[in-house]
Amino acid sequence: MKPSVFLAIPLGKAFQDQLSGKFTLIADPAQRHEAEAILLAGASVTSVKEMDEMPKLRIIACIGSGYEGIDVAEATRRGIKVTNTVGANAAAVADLAVALLLASIRHVATGDRLMRAGLWRGDGAARLLFSPGLTGRKIGIVGLGAIGEKIAARLAAFETEIGYYGRNKRNASPYRYFETPLALATWADALVLAHRADESNRHLVNAELIEALGPRGHIVNITRGSVIDEEALVAALKSGKLAGAGLDVFEGEPDHIRADLRELPNVVLTPHLGGASVEALQSMLNAAIANLDAFFAGRPLPAPVTA
Repeated sequence: MKPSVFLAIPLGKAFQDQLSGKFTLIADPAQRHEAEAILLAGASVTSVKEMDEMPKLRIIACIGSGYEGIDVAEATRRGIKVTNTVGANAAAVADLAVALLLASIRHVATGDRLMRAGLWRGDGAARLLFSPGLTGRKIGIVGLGAIGEKIAARLAAFETEIGYYGRNKRNASPYRYFETPLALATWADALVLAHRADESNRHLVNAELIEALGPRGHIVNITRGSVIDEEALVAALKSGKLAGAGLDVFEGEPDHIRADLRELPNVVLTPHLGGASVEALQSMLNAAIANLDAFFAGRPLPAPVTA
């Protein structure tokens, strides 16, 4: 008999067909109490209440590297395994991070709006001609994990200087290490946020850090919206204390994105697309299936999450 898996996120027919050969799929939330496993996005809330409602649950398989919505300690206490797909979407997320940085620094979205309005000439377009480019810039990366490493490699090809902050210094890394995010921001011309988000780094990017980055600085966020104090960010973008930002994630996503943030001309916004390429989704699904296969076969988990 195939193990039963509750699909807490829509995957599309092709992906569901891939899963259905191995597992009995449950899509109706009313039937999730029968499931032995749940497949979800890590930001989805899986708390004591949800676990109580799934008495047969034995494994929580996250698609993506994040798992901030899951009470891992409670799951561990109940003997429920938690897994993720760390690194599976790293290339796609890194691609978007570079795209957002380029779009912010080179005013791609502003230029697009001017062209669509027929404003090739004039003060608006002229101002875009006198902005610094990417070559030679100092780029600070917060978090040099699987995604951060790929971002660094891509940006190094643009002839930039790379520095990073992480909880641990990587002695084999060719990039300059900084002891604190504030020290990194003080040095950098642009900051790319690629670390794991949790309560310990909520609002890591605050008014002090933005001030350190300076009025020519740019911020790119492809991790989670919680790591930026959006009140401070909006104030800095409005006042000129920060040049621009490229954001793929937001504190209130998806339903409560700040109106004042959406209206700013010096910010580039995308709807959490980082790990959403076809290749990345397939890679993440394959990794999630590998976790489930290993669990139900009694083998060591490829990517366990511990409290």
